[in-house]
Amino acid sequence: MFRNRELRQLALILSLITIAAAILGFTIDTKAGILVLAFAAAFGVTFFVFTGARYRSIARISEEIDLVLHNADHLYIGEADEGELSILQSEIKKMTLRIREKNDALKREKEHLADSLADIAHQLRTPLTAANLILSLLENSDDENQRKELIRETEGLFAQMEWLLNSLLKLSRLDAGIVTFQSVQTDVKELINTSLRPLLISMELHNIDLHIDAPENVRISGDSSWLSEAVQNILKNCIESTGDNGRIEILCQDTPLFTEITFHDNGKGFEKDDLPHIFDRFYRGKNEGASGYGIGLALCKTIITRQGGTVTAKNHPHGGAVFAIRFPK
Repeated sequence: MFRNRELRQLALILSLITIAAAILGFTIDTKAGILVLAFAAAFGVTFFVFTGARYRSIARISEEIDLVLHNADHLYIGEADEGELSILQSEIKKMTLRIREKNDALKREKEHLADSLADIAHQLRTPLTAANLILSLLENSDDENQRKELIRETEGLFAQMEWLLNSLLKLSRLDAGIVTFQSVQTDVKELINTSLRPLLISMELHNIDLHIDAPENVRISGDSSWLSEAVQNILKNCIESTGDNGRIEILCQDTPLFTEITFHDNGKGFEKDDLPHIFDRFYRGKNEGASGYGIGLALCKTIITRQGGTVTAKNHPHGGAVFAIRFPK
């Protein structure tokens, strides 16, 4: 208590006042001097009792704050009587709760980061193993045609890894909240054509029939480049599902409440157990022969939902899969 310089100064001043009052009292009358000393002693005892109690409360709060700083699992800050100390305790309690929430959030982020790194390592292991195997075959092969084929396969694997790393980087940026979406009016038909452009050769090679029904001058609000990324990931899934000689239909519906783009392929559709997890990160379905990494649709959902839209997937009553992107007006 007396470590407080202001309290020491106050005690010194009160002592000087008491001495002066006592001298004056004894000068007037002995009983007056004794009365001054008695009142001074009572006041001093009362003052130090209450001040000591307050300092003990402050010390208790200090100990509890120290527990917070050392990441104690349990924290309890008792309630004080009404007054300045009660207000202080209330504010400290709010502060500690916020600190605890921040700590919990950081722990969850660290766990998520650890899981993501493990998933990335797992996803990269397969193409890297295949590339190493191909390089071994390439080293021991004397057949020029076989060597060219192995080189093409290696290039394909490195292209897959490049796509995987780029997609994971985009997901990480979105998770970290460092992506700023530009909200501009984007023409739906132009968005579909832009998204299709890099896939047209692949669709032609697989002889996939494409049908687009999108009215003119229908617009949605969003970042066109990121929306194109989301649409491309859906189209890639449709191309993979429909296979050779398949069909993909793209339909745009504009209503007073929302604008919706649907994608319907004539593939096998989804397994019933897979439907709740279609957009889960790294989910590849129950089918052991499923290709891909389970990233494209997860990235698609993140992009769409971060811009106020929704994306769903279901089986069409007449076969195939249906994806629907919807933006409210």
